[in-house]
Amino acid sequence: MSGYKAVSRVYDRLNAGIDYSAWADMIENIFDKYADVRPEIVLDLACGTGNMTFELSHRGYDMIGADISADMLSRAMRRQRGEKILWLMQDMRSFELYGSVGAVVCCLDAVNCMLTREDLLKCFGTVHNYLDPGGVFVFDVNSPYKFENIFADNAYILEDDGVFCGWQNEYDKRRGVCTFYLSVFEKKGDGSYRRSDEVQKEKKYSVRQLGSALKESGLSLEGVFGGYDMSDAADDSERLFIVAKKK
Repeated sequence: MSGYKAVSRVYDRLNAGIDYSAWADMIENIFDKYADVRPEIVLDLACGTGNMTFELSHRGYDMIGADISADMLSRAMRRQRGEKILWLMQDMRSFELYGSVGAVVCCLDAVNCMLTREDLLKCFGTVHNYLDPGGVFVFDVNSPYKFENIFADNAYILEDDGVFCGWQNEYDKRRGVCTFYLSVFEKKGDGSYRRSDEVQKEKKYSVRQLGSALKESGLSLEGVFGGYDMSDAADDSERLFIVAKKK
């Protein structure tokens, strides 16, 4: 996995349209429906700048935010205003906690960053190790439909006030891996722009592949949804929300 130095500076602005409150509502509904007990301690795995970490902390959960990027965590910590959150710089394939947790959440397609089945199994296996029996693992992935029809070999421009991001995709159908070539331009005080380039990769996973890896890791696939309302996933759903459980 590459670093996230360039993206970290504009991450929140480029994801400003995400309704974290509605997403957290769904997560709490999943807790109530699938977990043996509502969790007290929750790990936000690959937490980025902490948007979901803060949202769940404000709802009363004891939160741990873990991410591999020091730049992402630094921005998360600067936003902290009295919340009791433990921040850890950890790889999602091999993280270490001080004890078990009642639930693990992983948002914004971080699981797609596991580029091999071995990486996927390492991640799921470590989640299993630190999850309480009866606890749930809630994550999302970019769907196969999105890889094949939205990402593909397309190019996109993302703009916000003072930020311009050029995004060129290169999709390897055989491997199911999409490479994203990102160029980020940030407006400086003197009117000039600072350019940062970054390369990211994501791998396509089917529900069958995810279910197989979860089972091999000691977790059961409990549900697959296509929206925050926990509606069934459709063939053209761009994001899939997955619920797994440690029996």
